[in-house]
Amino acid sequence: MTDKWTPDSWTRADARQLPTYPDAAALDAATDTLSRFPPLVFAGEARALTADLAKVAEGKAFLLQGGDCAESFAEFHPNNIRDTFRVILQMAVVLTFASKLPVVKVGRMAGQFAKPRSTDMETQDGVELPSYRGDIVNDIAFTPEGRVPDPQRMVQAYNQSAATLNLLRAFSNGGYANLHQVHAWTHDFMGRSPWTREYKDVADRIGEALEFMAACGINMDTVPQLKATQFYTSHEALLLRYEEALTRQDSLTGGWYDTSAHMVWIGDRTRFEGSAHIEFLRGIGNPIGLKCGPSLQPDELIRILDTLNPGRTPGRMTLITRFGHDKIESGLPPLIRAVQRSGHPVVWSCDPMHGNVVKAGNGYKTRPFERILGEVRGFFAVHRTEGSFGGGIHIEMTGQNVTECTGGAVDVSELDLADRYHTHCDPRLNAAQSLELAFLLAELLRAELAGVAGRQAA
Repeated sequence: MTDKWTPDSWTRADARQLPTYPDAAALDAATDTLSRFPPLVFAGEARALTADLAKVAEGKAFLLQGGDCAESFAEFHPNNIRDTFRVILQMAVVLTFASKLPVVKVGRMAGQFAKPRSTDMETQDGVELPSYRGDIVNDIAFTPEGRVPDPQRMVQAYNQSAATLNLLRAFSNGGYANLHQVHAWTHDFMGRSPWTREYKDVADRIGEALEFMAACGINMDTVPQLKATQFYTSHEALLLRYEEALTRQDSLTGGWYDTSAHMVWIGDRTRFEGSAHIEFLRGIGNPIGLKCGPSLQPDELIRILDTLNPGRTPGRMTLITRFGHDKIESGLPPLIRAVQRSGHPVVWSCDPMHGNVVKAGNGYKTRPFERILGEVRGFFAVHRTEGSFGGGIHIEMTGQNVTECTGGAVDVSELDLADRYHTHCDPRLNAAQSLELAFLLAELLRAELAGVAGRQAA
């Protein structure tokens, strides 16, 4: 890594997973345009998220991070944004009610367009073309024209992100997130899930509590938090030319911030020492996520933490573990022990999606719900054993009634996958499965908090 950081110092490091644009002048023109556009988020908002995540690191809050595997231009619609937002609200209510902890809500939204690929090229029926790298780079359609990386797609992604953020801010602060609306967040199609009845019971109890507080003079006028919520955005900082173009120097502190999102993370394929992605993220003030999989060695993790958070700022680093249901209990403990020895303050969050992809008999890529839940259970079991706090969940989900992950109470089978398989990349939990996961997660979180209280009492 270079000692002196600048927004473009990443260009002198080992840059992987980046597309090759055939027209360099068009690429420069697009990024120059982006550099003149207004920021999508503000430095103060990113600092507020860092402060909220510091509470998670202390065991005083919980991180809920979820949204699309990959946002698309074709499915951009206000109803899709609203539906994912309302399921996240439902999950947060369940977790808050069960744990009595505030839930930090972060969407994989308003910027989650770029995707890493295992190979640069893709072959179909004997034809080889560049791999699809997300709508911000090229088209999912397997055509020679569509697969050419087009820098103007970055401008379109920016515009869609701006519109998405505008709507999310309206939902968060304009009354939609009002706790008095807790019953209205349930999707009609979720009625056949038994967890919908459980949610109704929680909503009824919240309604009774609100009526009691209102009788005591505590209402939306006296406590604004009852009618609004703080909602943050995040994505993988993969397309570095886009991220660099949206990096701004804060007028208050002089620090640099990536204003494309409140939080950005480094994926498993770009998480290595000497990485251009690590070089870029080490210089921005945003909170940072780091995907941690089976290939990550404990000493390597500590060196990366030393690079990304040399000042050991609480809330700066979120470690997002992604091992798979059968590897979490053996792979996670060495990382936890190394971090504990180092003294780095981190948020531990579980990504139970990426290590549990299987190919169904009918050819569809899917994620069995039981394997997802198995990894979540293993994650909390390890943290209880190691005396650390499992403080977050990171899931790919949607508010739509899709059939992409098998299992759950709604019992999506392999035969059902073809019904509503709409993802542009990896399979997502649907609304009913997401709510079910929230209830099962709440049980595990209660047990974890009881263990923490027991250790403190001892």
